[in-house]
Amino acid sequence: MYLLARASHRVAEEFHAQLRRRGVPVPVWRVLSGLLGSSSETVTGLAEICLLQQPTMTKLLDRMVRDGLVTRTQDARDRRVVRVALTERGQTMAETLAEAARQHEAEVLSRHPEAEAAAIKGLLRAILDRHDRPRRG
Repeated sequence: MYLLARASHRVAEEFHAQLRRRGVPVPVWRVLSGLLGSSSETVTGLAEICLLQQPTMTKLLDRMVRDGLVTRTQDARDRRVVRVALTERGQTMAETLAEAARQHEAEVLSRHPEAEAAAIKGLLRAILDRHDRPRRG
């Protein structure tokens, strides 16, 4: 697990440097990425996707609403649930950053011609799928 965590950190840090040069904090990128391709997500769901605690997510979303990147609305079926969606500005930023992330991924994977990109990504998805399932006791 140490190797997986260290490899993830090393590769992610390269992309995080690109984000810093663009003036985009990593948590903002995670929210934008988590909302890309979705009409909206719950605050709780976004916190899970973005690897953040809910109070931290709420403060981050306050700033992102202020900056015009996302909107918050009450869920139509359950007024206790808050849904978050990208604004037009947020959508544009998310798409631009997602393209940069795809380019970074392609560059990283090209450094490892001995491994097929599909196999690497498939293995990582399988690990996540197996560990995201509820454990039977």
